[in-house]
Amino acid sequence: MTEQKKKFKFKTPNTYLLIFSLLIFIAALTWIIPGGKYERTMMNGREVVVPNSFKFVESHPQGFFDLFISPLKGFQEAALIIGFVLIVGGAFNVLAKTDAITSLITRLAKAHKNSATLRKLFIPILMLMFSLGGATFGMNEEIIPFVLIIVPICLALGYDSIVGVAIPLIGAHIGFASAFLNPFNVGIAQGIAEVPLFSGIGYRVICWAISTLVAILFLLWYVNRLKKNPQLSPMYIEDEERRRNEHFDSIYNSDNHFSLRHKLVLLTFAFSLIMLVVGVIEFNWYIEEIAAMFFIMGIVVGIIGGLKSDDLIKAFVDGAKDLVGTALIIALARATLVLSRDANIIDTILYGLSPYIESSSPIFASQKMFIVQAIINFFVHSGSGQAALTMPIMAPLSDLAGVSRQTAILAFQFGEYTNIIIPTSAVTMGALSMARVPWDRWAKWVLPLMIILFILGFILLIPPNLFGWQ
Repeated sequence: MTEQKKKFKFKTPNTYLLIFSLLIFIAALTWIIPGGKYERTMMNGREVVVPNSFKFVESHPQGFFDLFISPLKGFQEAALIIGFVLIVGGAFNVLAKTDAITSLITRLAKAHKNSATLRKLFIPILMLMFSLGGATFGMNEEIIPFVLIIVPICLALGYDSIVGVAIPLIGAHIGFASAFLNPFNVGIAQGIAEVPLFSGIGYRVICWAISTLVAILFLLWYVNRLKKNPQLSPMYIEDEERRRNEHFDSIYNSDNHFSLRHKLVLLTFAFSLIMLVVGVIEFNWYIEEIAAMFFIMGIVVGIIGGLKSDDLIKAFVDGAKDLVGTALIIALARATLVLSRDANIIDTILYGLSPYIESSSPIFASQKMFIVQAIINFFVHSGSGQAALTMPIMAPLSDLAGVSRQTAILAFQFGEYTNIIIPTSAVTMGALSMARVPWDRWAKWVLPLMIILFILGFILLIPPNLFGWQ
């Protein structure tokens, strides 16, 4: 009688359980890390930290009920982005019901199959566009609508959902972290550090170009491996099922008519995206205005697409309903910040990390700043929020360590590379949820890129210390 051996395979928890486990861990830290506060003052209309003003204060360890209240507070504090996601989901479902996107995907899939040039340039051009958005006007939450479009297109073109979410998510975050004109991180950090606004743009453009190129090459390397063996995809089983259910397998043979009505719907959609960019850059639009624009777009494309009023409303509600899970993930991610902030431990963590920046070499000091900023980014992943919290301290520390303030700002920027992977980022978790990609599979897939980016960050921080970047 032969003995059959059972293979046991470790199964990672789902995204909800993973983030809630993180909440438990942070709640436990609030009982260990003492409370602390820096004094704040107003500078250029923004609250910033006063250097050398840290003092220990009474801590507020987060208990059992605080743990379960924090997701509700997360909903409250992330209400804008949650509402934004639900409205965008509704609007895009209306767009999908017009069949204009299906017709576009059919056209694009056939052109992609027949054109070697398009196959080579599809990923680089899209990633370059998203990276430029992050580098110039701070594209972040704005990637969410694109996830709903790019993932189905990538599935139709023979890629996987990992590629579909990586194009906007990695592209925008790479641009944000290596930005040269982003007012939300470079602009605020330079204002706090008393450095001329958007100075040092030459070297920052070089850093952005190299970082974006590395990200593009990484994704192209993965795509080439995927072509040879599609089962390498972490999402292979789910994507194959999705292709069958959504009829992507037969798309190349489809004779779907690309009508005038379809073209008008897509022109309306394109006009909305142009308005998004113009509104953000010229009129300082934020989530409320962008959500309102997509709300209007959903109504207009539904009318142009010939949907009856009842069908339009049902499509919108169904689209929003499908993203309730995404809304919950966003709230749980924001709850991690709520717990650490309510316990008064964020400033203590910053104070505790500050001495580790000191070094005999300015190069090592700037690289340590990079690491510290990456750790802080886990708790405070808002570019403007992190700049207001850390730069009042990092700027004087950089003077003592012989590091130019421009270099200290660059180290702060590179710390935001981690937005690509951290589960506390509402945008990252929301985008992954909308793409139906579990965080654990994404983290495992993107970890090699994160290692490459950290090495790249260390290398790019060397030249500024050698040529005295000011």
